[in-house]
Amino acid sequence: MTHEKPLILIANDDGINAPGIHELINYVADMGQIVAIAPDAPRSGQSSAISVNKVLRVTRHDDYNGAEMYSVNGTPVDCVKLGMHAILPRRPDLILSGINHGSNSGNSIIYSGTMGAVLEGCMLGIPSIGFSYLSHDEKADISVCRDVVKTVTAKVMEHGLPHDICLNVNIPKSDRINGIKVVRAARGFWTEEYADYVDPHGKPFYWLTGKFHNEEPDNPMTDHYWLDRGYASVVPCHPDQSAADQIDNIENLLG
Repeated sequence: MTHEKPLILIANDDGINAPGIHELINYVADMGQIVAIAPDAPRSGQSSAISVNKVLRVTRHDDYNGAEMYSVNGTPVDCVKLGMHAILPRRPDLILSGINHGSNSGNSIIYSGTMGAVLEGCMLGIPSIGFSYLSHDEKADISVCRDVVKTVTAKVMEHGLPHDICLNVNIPKSDRINGIKVVRAARGFWTEEYADYVDPHGKPFYWLTGKFHNEEPDNPMTDHYWLDRGYASVVPCHPDQSAADQIDNIENLLG
């Protein structure tokens, strides 16, 4: 029998100095032994990217609220993989990612470095949760996230998660959260994705922008529906993107 505290690995894509990772540590500090491993600079939009032809280095930082703090000059997934290989004293009982500054609702999981770390943990068979707050302002008060983070984390620590399932949790920008809804991601697509500019030399360049077009705004089974109504959304996800239910159809298609 072991009396060790649960080991919780915390990662993110906003970087080791982001307010969100410090707040996440604050909210779960009493739940276990915390080790935070994050990129040394913002790495948003990295999805599940890994560094292939690059030397990776680990930097130790001062502890924060009892948590060991490390940075890696790589992606969020690098942080998880390298943490497992070279930093953590044992296999973590839980992986948390965030709190991300900005939404990861709808189809954003495809691009999200926050959820890249979560999906990596899921593939390793470790219960993993990503938390995002629907504001890109790093100075925003995200204390409204506290109860959602503590509730979801405590339940997962108590009961675990089904095999091959991780959680994508989004929290609306609001003074008060009305509750938590377990739903699926809204279907949609991004429009007006780039703004066009011209530099002083007359050469064009482009800046990523755009907005998410929700194809089903009135569907109460989706995350966007409830986020728009002041609820936190929890979307169960899995890293296996195989469309197993379409195998027969594609076999017939290919003859």
